[in-house]
Amino acid sequence: MQAIRIHETGGPEMLSYETAATPEPKTGEVRVKVVATGVNFVETYQRRGWNPVQLPFIPGAEFSGVVDALGEGVTDFSTGDRVATANGSGGYAEYALAPANKLVPVPAGVKLEQAAALMLQGMTAHYLALSTFPIKEGDTALVHAGAGGVGQLLVQIVKMRGARVITTVSTEEKASLAREAGADEVILYCQADFETETKRLTDGKGVDVVYDSVGKTTFMKGFDCLRPRGMMVFYGWSSGPVDPVDTLTLTRKGSLFLTRPTLAHHTLTRDEVVWRSGDLFKWVADGQLRLRIDQTFPLQEACAAHQYMEERKTKGKVLLLA
Repeated sequence: MQAIRIHETGGPEMLSYETAATPEPKTGEVRVKVVATGVNFVETYQRRGWNPVQLPFIPGAEFSGVVDALGEGVTDFSTGDRVATANGSGGYAEYALAPANKLVPVPAGVKLEQAAALMLQGMTAHYLALSTFPIKEGDTALVHAGAGGVGQLLVQIVKMRGARVITTVSTEEKASLAREAGADEVILYCQADFETETKRLTDGKGVDVVYDSVGKTTFMKGFDCLRPRGMMVFYGWSSGPVDPVDTLTLTRKGSLFLTRPTLAHHTLTRDEVVWRSGDLFKWVADGQLRLRIDQTFPLQEACAAHQYMEERKTKGKVLLLA
């Protein structure tokens, strides 16, 4: 099979398109003939060495496709089934493996490309708004990068739950996308200081929660956007890693809460995977949740896909098509 493999950490040029052995499913695993693979910032972190992985390495945890082979003990799936996962391995390839208990069937009303676009970013937005900080009616949330893949979905889900959304974006084009997603106020952070604007928009009170996937350039200022006992949800670092935080900082700034959640810890059980993906598939099929696929790249152009992501050009989901 053809695959993208990383032999050394570094820039996008480290993504090598080459022939690799087709993986064999072990007990409890399913092999999937990949149709679409989600491109996510976590793979750029792995490629750079920020999230260390054992090399050589085929990235890609989020993909959709058709069941091709079953490992011993798998009874819930059959060859030919349309499936998707956010917890697989080696998705930057023509064939990839996933644990059967982390694989979900894709309903007829959802395209495989949509499923690949939903699994990681959609379930991330789902756990952020329903579990990490369970949004309730009347809350106010600051969502950084509201025009990105997770951002647009998170804005919509937070709005569905009756909260007010303030978001940050870099351009007027992205501001329009954030407004289309339902953001109540949009801050162009290149033109205005988001901390000052957030305080102004909340009459100095601050927001209940900050959802920060940007990291280095936004993290510390985000604490000053929170109300007393508010929560900083730090779930990504597209601008780079952040410095350690002295816990006394949380005290001084208002007895704040800080969490660094991951999707893995919010999909620990089969029930969680089915619940989160089921909600998302239903919302998309019913038209409640708009999914924007921004760009698709052939598998062999994974380098270009990573460059596009890291140049902060994304306005939705980026996919590789096998």
